Amino acid sequence: MQPLTGFRDFLPVACAERNYIFAKWREVARRYGFVEYDGPLLEELDLYKKKSGDEIVRQLYEFVDKGERAVALRPEMTPTLARIIAANHRNFRKPLKWFSIPQVFRYERPQRGRLREHFQLNCDIIGEPSAEADAELIALAIDVVRGFGFSANDFVVRISDREFWTELLKIEAVPSERWEDILQTIDKSEREPRTKTRERLGGLAGPVFEILEKGGESAKLNRIIDSLRARGLSDFATVDVGIVRGLAYYTGVVFEVFDRAGKFRAIAGGGRYDQLIAQLSDNAVSLPALGFAIGDVVLGEMIHENPSALGELEASVRSDRSIEIYGVIAKEERRAVALAVIQQLRDQGYRLDYPMSPTKVPRQFQTAEQLGAQTAILFGDEWPNVAVKKLASGEQQLVPHEELVAHLVAHR
Repeated sequence: MQPLTGFRDFLPVACAERNYIFAKWREVARRYGFVEYDGPLLEELDLYKKKSGDEIVRQLYEFVDKGERAVALRPEMTPTLARIIAANHRNFRKPLKWFSIPQVFRYERPQRGRLREHFQLNCDIIGEPSAEADAELIALAIDVVRGFGFSANDFVVRISDREFWTELLKIEAVPSERWEDILQTIDKSEREPRTKTRERLGGLAGPVFEILEKGGESAKLNRIIDSLRARGLSDFATVDVGIVRGLAYYTGVVFEVFDRAGKFRAIAGGGRYDQLIAQLSDNAVSLPALGFAIGDVVLGEMIHENPSALGELEASVRSDRSIEIYGVIAKEERRAVALAVIQQLRDQGYRLDYPMSPTKVPRQFQTAEQLGAQTAILFGDEWPNVAVKKLASGEQQLVPHEELVAHLVAHR
């Protein structure tokens, strides 16, 4: 039997790689003062039907549960966060800087960089309307990718503002119920033939193509770029009004992160959703909000194709899977005293393993090397002394068993 199409098993190496990515995500987010939260894997279906837009709704894993409730596995984290904030915002000082690492699910065609489940880092700022919050979030997105060893030669953040397009739709008197379809078309225009985009836009094709060709500029986007420049990060960013983002709740500045070579789909993306929390609040509380997400699938593929990034990942995996000490039990009658010492060392924080059944001594040393142990401690004829052997050099010395823990700690 195999896992379902688009789903993954995480064997030890893959799990160690995932843990490496998660650890980097947490490290960088915390450097920016973000704190971690989480939410349920299952939500009411209406939360996504009302707030995420048609594209997400078509991809939902939805069903009716035993309580006759229409529910769905979360396809993204932002609606859950907005629901949480709407209910609990009075308990926290603003602005909030929160992050989460959820597993999300979308029923779509599996392809390179996209599965039917993945993990992602979500970072959000709640309660701050200034352009500096947009710059702070984009700087965080840049540093998250930089954290894996990538430079401005490897990736770029393309920044836009939905107001370029919503102002055009107002000027052209486009009914609001058509806005989402048009914005989706503009968002996909770079990935589809121009004739197909023109056909979908109809009479709007001319002004839309004119904006795409001329580009756009605004005081708001200039402030963001200036803030990134002050941080030394402007080489990682550019203004590109072709970025729209497909989700219905975005209201202002949006951005996506791409590899410079164009080999992968978007690495990360996000933007402002200033109206979403009010829509989910019984008291219609209005809180400005913005956030981004970066997934583990595309990022993992990028890491595996970059020698420097891959080298750091592999070193982390080896460290994650290795132990420090291996307890060699040469005489079975020493097993009880060996276990007592092993437990003391584990209490001191050592990563340590030993044979759980009688095993020939050469095989035990072979296992120690395979597990990446630095030191072997031998319980045999030398008792009440223990032989301490450095596996890399072969250096060995006898240590009285009652002094063993102190000796190892002193030479750690």
